[in-house]
Amino acid sequence: MANLTFKDFKSDQEVRWCPGCGDHAVLAALQRALPRVSQALNYDLERYVVVSGIGCSSRLPYYMNTYGFHSIHGRATAISTGVKVANPNLTVWQACGDGDALAIGGNHFIHAIRRNIDINIILFNNQIYGLTKGQYSPTSKLGAITKTSPYGTVEQPFTPGSLVLGAKGTFFARSLDVELKLNEEIMTQAALHDGTSVMEMLTNCVIFNDGTHKAISDPAVRADRTIVLRHGEKMIFGKNRDKGLVLDGMGLRAVTIGENGITEDDILVHDAHSEAVGIHMMLADMKGPDLPVALGVIRDVKAMTYDDGVRDQVKDVTVKSKIHCMDELLHSGSTWTVE
Repeated sequence: MANLTFKDFKSDQEVRWCPGCGDHAVLAALQRALPRVSQALNYDLERYVVVSGIGCSSRLPYYMNTYGFHSIHGRATAISTGVKVANPNLTVWQACGDGDALAIGGNHFIHAIRRNIDINIILFNNQIYGLTKGQYSPTSKLGAITKTSPYGTVEQPFTPGSLVLGAKGTFFARSLDVELKLNEEIMTQAALHDGTSVMEMLTNCVIFNDGTHKAISDPAVRADRTIVLRHGEKMIFGKNRDKGLVLDGMGLRAVTIGENGITEDDILVHDAHSEAVGIHMMLADMKGPDLPVALGVIRDVKAMTYDDGVRDQVKDVTVKSKIHCMDELLHSGSTWTVE
């Protein structure tokens, strides 16, 4: 196998996203992560395929030097499913936006997760329809003023993490576009996961929704308003690494280490591999004036995949079948001769 590098995954196409768009950083993270994936899994370049739907993020296949498929609005997950089931040896990466995947594509999205198909979904979430010029999306904040909600939206937005976990998702991670190293780490772990991996990337649209994630992405407040979760590590955050999460009844509470008798021993340890979904759901939903937004891999558990199930079923049926060729099929069952 060739020793693949960042340059091997870059195509010769000019990247045509607006200067400052968060999609640039996500693309760079993917191109940096895949050489690590190739080394870990012994994959050649020919095993990679990138599928997308419609939207700014869906231009991504053009910028990857891999097999690619720019599909139609909301159908990227259906195409990814077909690619993986038809050729399980391929490693399938899907780029889609919050509008593309969660509105018209919502049904395909949740059923791919339910089936646990071994695909890697990068969900670009800028909380707006960017390519079609600024309509509100399923993740736009309540009250957001957009081209299609000039007086403010009256809809509660989806929390993608809750949607994934509610559909029995086996892998969910979240990050910010500016967290390049964390994004490489997340993408590598997603590739190693056998099943549907969903990576929500909180991206900034500088034209139609600039600063939508500023409350947590601003370097001045990021350390205090986000927490990076890693399996087996204490849930500690803050600029001074003096804050942490504890379980308080049926919910999570942020505390300060050293106050009110709280010590580091009281802080929860993140268990991404726990079969129980309760704390994972709390982490995915976590937000508020005192609680940070969870970044990193929130859930990573094992379960049977759809593509493995199809493969095993075909093998079993093939062994037991009494029909082994087209001629036998045409002469099976009720047949007659036309004189």
